[in-house]
Amino acid sequence: MPAQIVLEAGMPAPAIDAVATGDGPFRLADHLGKWAVVYFYPRANTPG
Repeated sequence: MPAQIVLEAGMPAPAIDAVATGDGPFRLADHLGKWAVVYFYPRANTPG
């Protein structure tokens, strides 16, 4: 499991490589200089 990063408002987003549906993998670095919305949610079946 990757190390956890604590994000606070105003911090730059960390490098994100994720499995995406449709167009293949998603890399945040590929969207540098463009608007992108990245939504983080709690792990499944956990309170929050």
